[in-house]
Amino acid sequence: MLTLAQDVYDAIVAHCRTDHPDEACGIVAGPAGSDRPERFIPMVNAARSPTFYEFDSVDLLGLYRELDERGEDPVIIYHSHTATGAYPSRTDVSYASEPGAHYVVVSTAECGSGEGPVEFRSFTIVETRITEEAVRIVEPPPPSETHRWREFMQCSRAL
Repeated sequence: MLTLAQDVYDAIVAHCRTDHPDEACGIVAGPAGSDRPERFIPMVNAARSPTFYEFDSVDLLGLYRELDERGEDPVIIYHSHTATGAYPSRTDVSYASEPGAHYVVVSTAECGSGEGPVEFRSFTIVETRITEEAVRIVEPPPPSETHRWREFMQCSRAL
């Protein structure tokens, strides 16, 4: 199960709507080994395409160095589909290189850049095996209770 804060969910959806009609892409990082998506990192779709996304190789290299320095992992790798449903394409599967990550696909096919509903789904992709997982959206704690949030996320991971 993917558990993420409402503000992270909102940021992903907003990015996907903003980049429509091109596919949007990005990462949500979290402490290494934690499975806690905490830091939203929108990326530029180097392909600038409505049917394909590609991280800029220089930006991606810089991001992975930064993640390393901060002791973080890419917990969520997300992108949008602008004309089809929220399910990984063959190309998406072939580029999935983080077996521990949650691959989120957001379909903006029905709403475009407007306020209508989006389809938001999460998958694990290991080799060519795609497994859909439940998504749970939760309210983040006030900053003074961040330690409790980390404990909650750790407990919910065990569910």
